[in-house]
Amino acid sequence: MKPGPIIEADIVALAHDGRGIARIDGKAVFVAGALPGERVSLRIVKRRRQMDEAVLGAILRPSADRVVPLCPHFGVCGGCSLQHLEASAQLVAKQAQLLDDLLRIGRVVPERVLTPLAGPTWGYRRRARVGVKYVHKKGRVLAGFREREKPYLADLQTCDVLVPHLRTLPRDLAALVETLSVREHVPQVEVAVGDGATALVFRVMVAPSADDRTRLAAFAAEHAVQIHLQPGGIDSIQALEPGYPPLRYAIARFDLTLEFGPVDFVQVNAEINSAMVDLALAELAPEPGDRILDLFCGLGNFTLPLARRAAGVVGVEGDAGLVAKARANATANGIGNAAFFTDNLFEPAGFGAWARERYEGVLLDPPRAGAREVVERMAGWRARRVVYISCHPGSLARDAGILVDTQGFRLVAAGVMDMFPHTTHVESIAVFARRE
Repeated sequence: MKPGPIIEADIVALAHDGRGIARIDGKAVFVAGALPGERVSLRIVKRRRQMDEAVLGAILRPSADRVVPLCPHFGVCGGCSLQHLEASAQLVAKQAQLLDDLLRIGRVVPERVLTPLAGPTWGYRRRARVGVKYVHKKGRVLAGFREREKPYLADLQTCDVLVPHLRTLPRDLAALVETLSVREHVPQVEVAVGDGATALVFRVMVAPSADDRTRLAAFAAEHAVQIHLQPGGIDSIQALEPGYPPLRYAIARFDLTLEFGPVDFVQVNAEINSAMVDLALAELAPEPGDRILDLFCGLGNFTLPLARRAAGVVGVEGDAGLVAKARANATANGIGNAAFFTDNLFEPAGFGAWARERYEGVLLDPPRAGAREVVERMAGWRARRVVYISCHPGSLARDAGILVDTQGFRLVAAGVMDMFPHTTHVESIAVFARRE
C-alpha cells in the first residue's frame, strides 16, 4: 500500500514483540521503536483488518524509561529489540505480560506476585546460535543474527549480550570463515560456554580441507576455544582435536557440578539459572521424607539440587542422550537417590511405571509448547505443590487454567525471571498448591 501521511499519536502500551501500540480512530497501530507514555509522529505503512503497522518518525515526548541503546547494531539486528527501554522497566513490562496472559488465557490470578529475578543485563549469554553466510554481492562473510523482521543476516561486529570474552565473536568468526575453502558451506556456529571452557560447533556442509583444519586449529588456540565440526546430525559432531576438557557448570549452593555437551540444552544465563534453582526449591519446599517428580529434567539442572533436599527424586525426559548425561551427573556428584527415565511427555498413554507412583511435589520445565498432556493428569500424583518453569507465558497461562479448573490446585504465586535481558523473551515461574 502507499504509505499514509505523517500523523501524531500517543503510545499507550507495549506489545509482546516489543513494539509500541497507539490507538488511532479506535484501531491498534503497532510502532517499532516507540515506548508507552511517548508522543510520537508516525506513518502507517501497512493496514490490516484488526491492526495497522507504522514506522516511527520522531519522538515528540520521550518516556522517562527511554535509554540510549548500548549496541551499535540496535534496530538492525533482531536479537535485542528492547535495548531502548531501561532494564528494570523491561521487567515491569514482562511481569505485566505474564499477569495479563494468566488472566486472559488461563482465567487465573496469582495470590502472590513474586519479585522479579534480575541479574546481569550485559555479557550474560553462554549459549547462542550464530548465523554465517558468504554474501557474493558483498564479497565477504557475515556472521551474527537475523535482521529485525527480515530473513537476512545482520552484518555484526560485536554482540554485548554474549559473555564478555566472546563479545567480538561475530567479527572474529566472519574473518575466520572468509579464509576457509568451505566458506560458502558453513551456515552456522553453535556457541556453548562452561565455567572453564568454551566450545564452538561449526556446521559444515562440505568437509574442510587440511588447510582449513589448520586455520581452525590456529583460531582455537588464539581465542582459547574448543572447535567441533558437525557435518550431519547431532550424532556427527566431532572434536577438531582430541583431548578437549568437558564443558561444566556449577550450582555452588548445592555443591554440584553438571557436565554437558556443546549442543546440549542449558539455560543461557548462568547467574539467573542459579537464582532460579534456589527460588524453585524454596517454593516447592521439599521435606526430607518427600519424593519429588521432575518432568522435562534434561541434564538434571533441578533434579540434582532436589536430591540434596528430598528423600528421592524421579527425573523424566524425552531425550535419551540427556537422560544418560543426567545419570552420569548424579553419579559424578555422589547422588544415589535420583532415578531417571526416558519417556515422551507429550504421550501419556506410553508413560512407564514412574507415572503410577505418588509424589509430594512436582517440578516441570517444559519447552515453549507447554505441558498440557502432563498437567491434565497432575491430580493423580497427589502432590502438595507444583512448580512450573516456563519459557512462554501463553502456554503457561493455558496450563495454569487446567491445573486450577480441573486438577484441584490454587495458583499461589507467579513471577518473571530476567533470563534474556533486552529481548522480548519472557521466562517465568508459577507455583501451585493443592486445595484442601
